[in-house]
Amino acid sequence: MKIIILGCGQVGSSIAEHLSHEGNDVTVIDKDIYKLEDMQNRLDLRTVQGNASHPSVLIRAGAEDADMIVALTNSDETNMVACQVAHSIFHTPTKIARIRESEYLDYPQLFQPHHMPIDVTISPEQLVTDHIHLLIEYPGALQVMDFAQGVAQLVAVKADDNSPLVGHQLRELKELLPEGMDTRIAAIFRDNKPVLPEGDTVIQPGDLVFFLAARKHVPSIIRLLHTTEEPTRRIILAGGGNIGFNLARKLEDTHSVKIIEANNKRAKHIAEELDKALVIVGDAMSEEILREENIDQTDIFCALTNDDQANLLSALLAKKMGAKKVITLINRHNYAQLIEQEKIDIAISPQEITMGGILAHVRKGNMVRIHSLREGAAEAIEVEVHGDHNTSKVIGKELQEINLPPGTIIGGIIRGDKVIMAHRDVVIESGDHVILFVTDKRNINDIERLFHVSPTFL
Repeated sequence: MKIIILGCGQVGSSIAEHLSHEGNDVTVIDKDIYKLEDMQNRLDLRTVQGNASHPSVLIRAGAEDADMIVALTNSDETNMVACQVAHSIFHTPTKIARIRESEYLDYPQLFQPHHMPIDVTISPEQLVTDHIHLLIEYPGALQVMDFAQGVAQLVAVKADDNSPLVGHQLRELKELLPEGMDTRIAAIFRDNKPVLPEGDTVIQPGDLVFFLAARKHVPSIIRLLHTTEEPTRRIILAGGGNIGFNLARKLEDTHSVKIIEANNKRAKHIAEELDKALVIVGDAMSEEILREENIDQTDIFCALTNDDQANLLSALLAKKMGAKKVITLINRHNYAQLIEQEKIDIAISPQEITMGGILAHVRKGNMVRIHSLREGAAEAIEVEVHGDHNTSKVIGKELQEINLPPGTIIGGIIRGDKVIMAHRDVVIESGDHVILFVTDKRNINDIERLFHVSPTFL
């Protein structure tokens, strides 16, 4: 697929790297020649310097026959104009734009084909906000992924020593769960290496367990795997940007929320917009401020600024001073190893979260939702099944009859509002949403072909 990416900031460069590694024809546009040169030296792609919304620049990038425009500059206005130009002049089939300002996002009618022809709007800040909100709502979870508008969820939990599921084989889980509750272990990571979840696989303390379940059963299953987590009440957010502000707005009615914001003008603005959250002007890396705000009685400290170093240092300081759990945003991949060695409970990559929203529109095979996991090494994929017995390789077949690529597991099927766990005799029907967990991404093309509707399949 021929894809033009506008903007090579942190999100744009990560997306470009990912898409180029998957064999797409990628061209990146940016004003910064040094960033472009660095990217071209590292990756198999083309670069063009210039204003991303100018028709002449888009022509140099090959917009006349591009399959997709992904506008990820730091300017909403530039992204919107670029999509309009791509539509009006080049008739680009698919246009994706990053839109950050709620002033635009609050009016979805703007993004209709006859107004602003953007096929998909991506708001990394909103995606990250929703992601953190789910982690706070589900104490003990390290990652929570929605499928079919939240009908089912895939959740990552670290099994602790006291878990009643530890020491048992996976085939025993149904007997250990309360009546009427079902789940499917989609993947297990032990010492950062994937363990194939088979019937005789035994859950061990410290295992990172990914399970799929109906949304209503998720909290109970989390408590069975991770028994030591307490309810969250007191939260401190370091950074009052879009993510910190929107998260505070979601939480302030049900939690005690404080925001530490260094910029006096920004702090005053968000204080006026929030009803109950307390806004403190100051530096989140100040021991004095953290002590004054009773960091030792805080259930969760979230470091949400745009500065990776500030996030890392403030989170480590908060943990040292007694915060029960710390969550930090991290953009740079080279910080990942450092974070694993330190006392950071959850590190969140905005690029990884954003990646899934874009990949679902790049891939073939009716992919509806993709969650990028383990720094892009694994994926959780929601595929909507179309066709009939004559055009589909999977419709009418039992799961045990489907030849899945290595490293691929079907976790379950969503049929309407019903979640069906993946047992061997389950038959796939047209319209089903199939949830897959993929630990070997080299086989993504095989998965696409498996679920692709083919008029010639017999």
